[in-house]
Amino acid sequence: MGRNADNPAAAHQRTRADHSSETAEDYVEAIAEILESQGVCRVVDLTHRFGVSHVTVTRIISRLVRDGLAKTEPYRPIELTPKGHRLAKESQKRHEIVYRFLLTLGVDPATARIDAEGIEHHVSRETLDRFQALIDRRSKSG
Repeated sequence: MGRNADNPAAAHQRTRADHSSETAEDYVEAIAEILESQGVCRVVDLTHRFGVSHVTVTRIISRLVRDGLAKTEPYRPIELTPKGHRLAKESQKRHEIVYRFLLTLGVDPATARIDAEGIEHHVSRETLDRFQALIDRRSKSG
C-alpha cells in the first residue's frame, strides 16, 4: 500500500496537486503533438484543440513560460523547452499505459480514450507499474 493510503488529508492534498498540474500536462502534450504533426504550434491551434478562448490559452501559455515548460514571444509560435518536452513525453506515456490497461479490461476504444484522459493525471507510479505489468502478462498469454 502507498505510504499515505490511510491518511485522508494526504489523499486530498495529492488530488489538489494533481489538479494543479493537469492543465500544464494537457497543454504540453497537445503542443508536442501539434508540433509533431504541423511543425508549428500557435495559440489558435490550442483554442481549436481545447475549445477555449484565445484569452484562456494565452493565460495558460504564460503560466507554462513562467514555469519553464514553454517559450514564445508575441505573435510567434509556441515552443517547448527541454523541461516541457520531458513533461509531454511523461504525460503521453502515462496516457498510453492507462489507455492500454482499459482496453485490456475490455473497455471499448472510444470510452478508453476519454477515460484515460482523466485517469492519467491522478494515477500513481505504483499503480501505473501494476497496469503495465498486467498489460505485459496479458499480451504474453494472448
